[in-house]
Amino acid sequence: MEIKKSTEKDYVSPEIVIGRDWEDLKRFGTKGTIYIGKHLVGTGENAHLTTPVLLDVLRPHLITLTGKRGTGKSYTMGTFAEELLNLPSDIKSNLCGIMIDTQGIFWTMKSPAEFLPYFKEWNIEPKGFNVRVYVPEGQRNIFQEAGVIFDDTFSISPSQLTYEDWLFIFDLQMNDILGILLQRILANFTPKTIDEIINRIKTIQGFEKEKMALENLFSASKQWGIFGDKKMPQLLVPGQVSIIDVSLTPQSIRELLVALIARMIIYERMLARRQEEFGIMSGEEKRNVPMCWLMIDEAHNFIPNDRETVATAPLMKIVKEGRQPGISLIFATQQPYKLHPDALSQCDLLVAHRLTSKDDIEALKSIMQTYILFDITKYMEELPRVSGVALILDDNSERIYKIRMRPRQSWHAGSSPIALRVGGKRSF
Repeated sequence: MEIKKSTEKDYVSPEIVIGRDWEDLKRFGTKGTIYIGKHLVGTGENAHLTTPVLLDVLRPHLITLTGKRGTGKSYTMGTFAEELLNLPSDIKSNLCGIMIDTQGIFWTMKSPAEFLPYFKEWNIEPKGFNVRVYVPEGQRNIFQEAGVIFDDTFSISPSQLTYEDWLFIFDLQMNDILGILLQRILANFTPKTIDEIINRIKTIQGFEKEKMALENLFSASKQWGIFGDKKMPQLLVPGQVSIIDVSLTPQSIRELLVALIARMIIYERMLARRQEEFGIMSGEEKRNVPMCWLMIDEAHNFIPNDRETVATAPLMKIVKEGRQPGISLIFATQQPYKLHPDALSQCDLLVAHRLTSKDDIEALKSIMQTYILFDITKYMEELPRVSGVALILDDNSERIYKIRMRPRQSWHAGSSPIALRVGGKRSF
């Protein structure tokens, strides 16, 4: 029997669905998609909005979300999170989201945006979302005094860290005297507190100068507010979006937290995937651990192109192997040229707000596919000079689209302040 190859003509939809190949489009239509914006037709200031643009969330994706400061990168990541929570319950219950908030701007998703007249044009209404916001245990008072609304605190135990983790945190080399001494201290030792480590350092004979240096490093780590008795919360919760606010945390500790979260996601989803496959084979299909969307702001700091961080290995494992266990990644960055080239080249969706840096544009050129007719610079030049516009390169349908992202329903805290009190509403 001849198998008919599906084509674009097999399915006609009034919407544009990105991230979905023609087989899935024919099979599912628009089910399992989120509404992210509208298609832009025309060039420059003559461009106008037309067809709704939807994004597939049934399958795992690797998305690079980029744009220079102020063009809507963080705004767009917030839109993705909102839309995960807008999904119908039968799909939402099989998904969850985890946002690494490096700027402290996503906790305001709990509150609705101010109403603007053009909301009617987009067929949406302002509303707050029941996101779960977590802050480091040792920083509770700081966040409370700042009026930040959060749901709970978290901390990690020194017992969760490997010798290599400590090397990364303190920027030590394995073959340096401090690295060798640290290895001796941690050998066959599972510390529950920083003080236990400091006390063990004191028991080492000799190396007084090096011991003092290590003691100072560990004493300083107690001020980060990240080590304590409170465990990490359950993040892989069906239908939940969790926000991990690391805005007041040193970069090395941010990297550690991302590494621990990525390792946890990989372990739990790989184990769950085996159980799901067994359920399918036995006719008792069920999902206890939801597929995960991990969204990382300022991603070039966690998986850079010029060095290895403690988060590099687990994130690269998701980049290369995350599709099978059902893990999606969104790397948001202002500087795509600083992102690890393997991560950039593996993305199946590129969402690019306006870029002007030569290095950034060259980085995107390096991943442009043969089915793209023109240089990306030409596409960028055709975008109107308004906020929220972007190019989407979809490797699934092998197409490029110009779109304008939809307005946020929840309050966006990422806009720049101005040194003047003005009346009126925000613009979009």
